[in-house]
Amino acid sequence: MPFWRIVVLSLVAITSSAASATSVDEMRSEIKQFRVGENLLSGLLSRPANDSAEALVIIVHGYGATNAIDQDGYYELRARLAGVGIASFVWDKPGSGRSEGQFDEDQPVASSADEVVLAAQFLRSIDAPGSGQMGLWGRSRAGWIAPLALSRDEDLAFWISVSGVDDKESFGYLLESNWRMAGYPEQRISHLLVQWINGNRAAAEGKDYSEVLELTPDYRADPFVLGVVGGEQAFSESAFDKHQKTWQRLAPAVDPSTGLMIYVDNFEGLLSSLNVPVLALFGEKDSIVDWQSAKTLYEQTIGQNPNASLSIKTFPDGNHNLHQCITGGFNETMEILKNPATVDGYYDTVLTWLEKHVLER
Repeated sequence: MPFWRIVVLSLVAITSSAASATSVDEMRSEIKQFRVGENLLSGLLSRPANDSAEALVIIVHGYGATNAIDQDGYYELRARLAGVGIASFVWDKPGSGRSEGQFDEDQPVASSADEVVLAAQFLRSIDAPGSGQMGLWGRSRAGWIAPLALSRDEDLAFWISVSGVDDKESFGYLLESNWRMAGYPEQRISHLLVQWINGNRAAAEGKDYSEVLELTPDYRADPFVLGVVGGEQAFSESAFDKHQKTWQRLAPAVDPSTGLMIYVDNFEGLLSSLNVPVLALFGEKDSIVDWQSAKTLYEQTIGQNPNASLSIKTFPDGNHNLHQCITGGFNETMEILKNPATVDGYYDTVLTWLEKHVLER
């Protein structure tokens, strides 16, 4: 994570689809638990009303805490999948919702991928409807998690990536795109980005609190930054100490030029190794993840193996969550969460692709 940042982005990444009208009259859901280490994680297994399913989609969360069971998370996605004969499974992360354990906002993506693999093994063990042909749906940070899980479980058969990430930490893109949208002069943007990077590098190198403060005065005072991180308390000495302890615990690989964590080593090679059909969906007004960079990376890597294919669809008026938007800016994206409307064509694209690449196999 960038240095000493309280992440408001969790609200963006984990927000579920609203329970709006769908073509489904009935969907059966039940709570199922599976074990990850010492913890029992709780999730929702949903299926068509007739209890039969031709495939099963494992829903992979993005960043942040979850409450999938009590909030009936991803309801519309699950319902629409059930409407075409596909089951789904979504669970709460450790220490979130009804799952045991302690929530870790900095849970490594490799650990999240382990959860996905264990969920898939569990679903096979109980002969869940559709578990003979399982794949992944995931948004944002799940763009790192899903390919790791696919590489560890060769029986996972497909991947739907929504607003997936490229190989880089995305917070710099969020800052730059929103500053530019707000009309900041390019010289000011460059100045603030330099301070942000210098602060990251100093923190990664173990510099003390006062040294990092000296490097970042304008960045820490910027109104947009303060809005995203939750105010000046995000830059307190206690928040900085917590960040340093997290980095000492995780000991992540770090890009020496930026001081940013490398989430997946050799990510390009990982994507190139995939041997499943992939659907990648992007909102062209995404100001949170660099969708153009991710799209280019996918095009250069995915589809090289015998069973691999890549289908891409972009939505001109879609934001990071593929909600209908005007600007796609961070503040607008947060406001839309109060009354979201999925961008036109999103569900049709997903279901048509599944019918062709999964149900017709």
